Amino acid sequence: MTWQQSVIPLHRFYSCLPYLLPISAGVIYGAVLFQQFPLLVFPFFPFIWLYGNVLAFPLVPVLGLTGEFFLFMGLFFLIVRDIRIPHFIRFNTMQALLMQIVLFIVQLLFQVFQQLSNNGLPSVISATIANTIFIGTTLIAGYAIYHSIKGEYSDIPALSQAASFQCEL
Repeated sequence: MTWQQSVIPLHRFYSCLPYLLPISAGVIYGAVLFQQFPLLVFPFFPFIWLYGNVLAFPLVPVLGLTGEFFLFMGLFFLIVRDIRIPHFIRFNTMQALLMQIVLFIVQLLFQVFQQLSNNGLPSVISATIANTIFIGTTLIAGYAIYHSIKGEYSDIPALSQAASFQCEL
């Protein structure tokens, strides 16, 4: 995807920040890898802290609303829907939010499968699924951050098309 808008370095930096949300939300699935490879946890300390202290923090405990919900809504309504913000930042924010939605759906399916099986999923299967979710989230977000730093629009199948559609409305 190519738009004719110039991308200044500050816009590149701002377009990388929303990807902290899906990486931080996906870091909980890396627990098995972190146990097997303890040194792997060090680069992910900031994301673990962000998940534990911001995303999972119950802001409205009665309704079950956490910081993740308010951050999601804030990014959507204050960044994606504001046409004064450059398209590059809005596109990358929407793409990160779509990654977050996919993670949420996968988390629900993972919990449903664990509830449907009698004794839970076998540990090998659940560990494989969790590792796949963690590695996939990290790689996709890393790919998008790399392209944001270069000042290019990342082309992730389905996500990029949906993000560009949402930013054009």
